[in-house]
Amino acid sequence: MSQLRNIALTVHELEEGEFYWVLLEATDYVMEEALPYLPLDSASDPQATYANALVAGLAAIRRMYGKDGPRD
Repeated sequence: MSQLRNIALTVHELEEGEFYWVLLEATDYVMEEALPYLPLDSASDPQATYANALVAGLAAIRRMYGKDGPRD
């Protein structure tokens, strides 16, 4: 089976009460004491709560990568 990709999900509150999910992917770039990530995808519409944005971000991962997760 192919190797699992390192994908992170975060939520940003850009305006008060407007929460957006963001997917980030780890890069091979080496930084001292840090693992750099680059944006992969993000919400175009806000969610009313942090929890809703988190669930919507997870749903985006499932749509993008299916039941086996993000693999090369």
